[in-house]
Amino acid sequence: MTTWFVSRHPGAAAWAERQGIEVDRFVEHLDWAAVERGDAVIGTLPVHIAAMICQRGAAYWHLSLELPLDMRGKELSEDDMELAGARIERFHVEKK
Repeated sequence: MTTWFVSRHPGAAAWAERQGIEVDRFVEHLDWAAVERGDAVIGTLPVHIAAMICQRGAAYWHLSLELPLDMRGKELSEDDMELAGARIERFHVEKK
């Protein structure tokens, strides 16, 4: 089982480390075909990619934030992420 953390933002990786989240592979872009049954993928991914991850038998954990309008589009530090209520939440996404 591999735990993937998908983000191109250094603040997100630093936040995950601060939280003690055990990650095997930090990647900026996920090759979803490399994800295997039993893996865990953490990130803020498009819904169709999250569905492919779940279809492969892996778990999708979404990095959720409550960002005020003035913080959107900016590079966030790990402290900014804390202030925005950063958390990971498990979702099962299925295409109908």
